Amino acid sequence: MTSVPSGVPGAEGAAGTPHPSVDVVLPCLDEAQGLAWLLPRLPAGMRAVVVDNGSTDGSADVARAHGALVVDAPVRGFGSACDTGLHAASADVVAFCDADASLDPADLPRVVGPVARGDADLVLGRRRATAGAWPWHLRLANRELARRTRRRTGVPVHDLGPMRAARREALLALGLADRRSGYPLEMLVAAADAGWRVREVDVPYRPRLGRSKVTGTPLGVWRAVRDMSKVLAS
Repeated sequence: MTSVPSGVPGAEGAAGTPHPSVDVVLPCLDEAQGLAWLLPRLPAGMRAVVVDNGSTDGSADVARAHGALVVDAPVRGFGSACDTGLHAASADVVAFCDADASLDPADLPRVVGPVARGDADLVLGRRRATAGAWPWHLRLANRELARRTRRRTGVPVHDLGPMRAARREALLALGLADRRSGYPLEMLVAAADAGWRVREVDVPYRPRLGRSKVTGTPLGVWRAVRDMSKVLAS
């Protein structure tokens, strides 16, 4: 596992006292290949909470083999998996990350750091795509959604990226209700309405392993846009 810089949960302080650990929630639906790449790269002191949302490819077995906590979310939906993982977590700071290897968990410390230091309440990883990682139509949709989100919240965000971090108890207090694709956006809108300090940090974005269950088909894209539009209209 990669090391964690000082000042980030999971590292040791100057006096040798461990900081609180970080739980990393990984929603999962048939992501065995991605998990096999991702889990060994998790920084030391961070625990993987893999939420199995109905996988049939052995994802849960791969996760257990790498020492992850595996919990089941029997109700299908990205938000359902995230909520299940948040309730299963026990660390003070909780991070979220896709399980498809498009985001490198070695970048988590730069997302977690501002929350751990008390400099921010919610940190979003702004995706910086490498070649072939982000189809133009999805990038355009994300840009428009970010524009609408800025108008709704006043928070100068540019990406609604899946890598993010906040304190667990504060997240639970938001009472997030979306159990589908609108969950990440609802988190940001609710945080903004609550007066949270929201920051973005750049993270590399790579081609995913396997097919996306959310935006891998036109129907999936339409459902995601519909779910997020409902959040913005609320």
